[in-house]
Amino acid sequence: MSTEPETTESAEPGKPEDAVRSGTPTDAPEAGKPDAGKADPEGADAGGADAEDAPGTDGSPDTTGTTGADTSETSATSETSETSEPADTTEPAPAEGSPQLSEAEAELLAQKLERERIEQRKAEKKGPIASGTKLSGQAADLLAAVRAVESGEKPVAAVFAEPRPAPRRPAPEPVRRPQPAPAAPAPSDAPAPHTVDGVRRVLTEGSAPEALAPQVAAALGEGAEDLLREDPWQLLRVAGVRPEQADGFARALLGAECRPDDERRARAVTVWLLEQAALAGHTALELSALATALARQGVPDADAAMQATLAEGEALVFQDALDEPGARPGTAPSAPTPAPATPPAPSAAAGDGADEADAEGEQDEAEEERPVRVLVGLERYALAEESLADGLARIVNSLSKEPSPEWEAAAAEASGSTAELIRAVAGHGLVLHTGGEASRAEPAALLTVARGLGLRAVAACHTPDGRRRFAALLGAEDPVVTVPGLLAGTEGPGRDAEGALALDVLVVLDAPQLDVEGAAMIVESLPDGARLVLSGDPAVLWSAGPGRVFADLLAARTCPQVASRTPDPGPLGELVSGVGIGELNQVDAPGKEIVIVPVQDAGEAVHRTVQLVADSVPRALGVPPEDTVVITPGHGGAAGTRVLNAALKERLNPGPGRFGGFDPGDRVAYSPAPGRTVPGQVVGADAEGLHLSCADGAVVVPKERVEQAVRHGWALTAHQAVGSRWPAAVVVLPGDAAQALSRPWVYTAFGRGERHLSVVHGVEQALPRAVAEVTAKPRTTRLPALLRSQVPAAQ
Repeated sequence: MSTEPETTESAEPGKPEDAVRSGTPTDAPEAGKPDAGKADPEGADAGGADAEDAPGTDGSPDTTGTTGADTSETSATSETSETSEPADTTEPAPAEGSPQLSEAEAELLAQKLERERIEQRKAEKKGPIASGTKLSGQAADLLAAVRAVESGEKPVAAVFAEPRPAPRRPAPEPVRRPQPAPAAPAPSDAPAPHTVDGVRRVLTEGSAPEALAPQVAAALGEGAEDLLREDPWQLLRVAGVRPEQADGFARALLGAECRPDDERRARAVTVWLLEQAALAGHTALELSALATALARQGVPDADAAMQATLAEGEALVFQDALDEPGARPGTAPSAPTPAPATPPAPSAAAGDGADEADAEGEQDEAEEERPVRVLVGLERYALAEESLADGLARIVNSLSKEPSPEWEAAAAEASGSTAELIRAVAGHGLVLHTGGEASRAEPAALLTVARGLGLRAVAACHTPDGRRRFAALLGAEDPVVTVPGLLAGTEGPGRDAEGALALDVLVVLDAPQLDVEGAAMIVESLPDGARLVLSGDPAVLWSAGPGRVFADLLAARTCPQVASRTPDPGPLGELVSGVGIGELNQVDAPGKEIVIVPVQDAGEAVHRTVQLVADSVPRALGVPPEDTVVITPGHGGAAGTRVLNAALKERLNPGPGRFGGFDPGDRVAYSPAPGRTVPGQVVGADAEGLHLSCADGAVVVPKERVEQAVRHGWALTAHQAVGSRWPAAVVVLPGDAAQALSRPWVYTAFGRGERHLSVVHGVEQALPRAVAEVTAKPRTTRLPALLRSQVPAAQ
């Protein structure tokens, strides 16, 4: 196999449009019309790129895109000085004629003053923390905003209350596997017609597309019309609307009252930036990154904007203690400084009390100097991470530690990493299992053992295709469900009287695809004493939603980890395994398992892709077009999913697209929720909506949701394809995709084919460079710090 192309692409870039554009009221378009185009149904691909390709390469979003990556303080930041001063420890000058103090008396007086200073500092630590006494600059200002709310100077926001564990939901009726229901939202969730009409009037006055009315009404709820008139920047609550577009809308409604320093704009932009950060995978942003991003969006006073947002309860502020000065979050602390072997002899006049006071003072100073990082995040993700950490601690600590001879006997009959996995699950409530596609046989063996011991054991996969493949390993469909089906109650076991899942062992496959909210829901649903096994390939793309739960747990080392030693077989397994460790190796493929197709430009890439799917792969390998998937880095561009799907439809299923652009027989990618893609096929359409045939059964998509929830599905992004596999995969790498490539993306895309992989190669040396050098982009999360405070590291 050769990975070197003969030519390189010279076509002009067609990079997917970024989800974020910077702008202020002074540079927004005059019309100020928000984009009325269809929203991206795939939450991972906001702005036309995978979530893994979203802005942010250093743990914070990109300053040119979603949010600022520069973690330095902005020039607008005003640092506050220390407001508390230590007690004066200088020796008072004796008055004229007064007796001179002896050396011992003077030392006693100095020690007395030092003890008073220490007591004063202890009292200060027990009382309210004044702004600026522990932190400086923006951190001090944010703490002052929080204290202002707590003291009643500003209205108390409920989000600043101490988070409490979410109560268990009432147990639903244990009726499982109902017939597929239409995908229409519940009537109570749909905005009322009069609300939509009112919003439509406001949008017209602001020169915005009327087509946005249902989305705006759904986002703002009852009273959306009045809210939008009072605060036009609430338009940013609608997915796809950018600040410059909201600025134009506000200018049309407010006229001369529209100013860049309007507090309403500052709050709305702050929340919008946090939402964009969530789309990029972050559950929170560091303070300096958010301040930089606000400045780039034309907010004159970033500090005031963040304070106003916190005071209104639209965001939360956190302090996560770092392990040691200069340490990054998640790093192990260094060994403590040893005490001296022989303590210094005390002064004759000092006494033991002075030594104790000095030691306490030094300890207090060390505690005050312990570094922290200040984070700002949205309430929903903050509470999800805290709930997840609480639930994981409960699972780890609730399982009985008594050894089980039945488990040990089962482990003795197994071998290799399968035996290790069984032994780890026997004695621990939480176990992590890593490995490639072939390693799925190990959790399958574990599930068989658990069910043989009389335990209620269930496996949950990310996609219906993953469920099908895992059920084939077990030889039974019953104990295998999908994660969405398990959480929705349409698959798997019932729930007990407290709302917990009626099971003893839950094995979650494709664990890297769990975001914080999904993981929190799973953990909250487990009863005390249940065992949870998270299994997956850590080299694939992370979740489409915010967080990196599996990677955070692996890094935290709070539970046993079993690494599979079962390699993926064949030339494809060898190629993908090499990519996983940063090597793009030349692999022998005598059965045409791997084919490299060099192309010069995007037009040729599209042509060769259609040729491969429709002619070459079926003729050479006997794989029909419906069993071949096309994967490309983004939706936009000259060889993105839109262009490729149009070309493939014209060749494989031509038609006028009389059902909203679709015809019976079209392959589609249906997104019932952001970040989730279900492959399917169009069956027909009627007054109810578009009828699809999916792996889960029949689905009816209401006509008003077709534009947002359904795409043609011959070509997908890597995030849409993760969790599923096809007999053949064609990966398209046009020249304009070079910047979007990374090792996790290549690993995920190359691993989607079971029997064959064709690479339409137009990126020249960018491919081996991405595999060797471009790793996963960091995500800012709080889970490691939360776990450290609740679960000790596993030995």
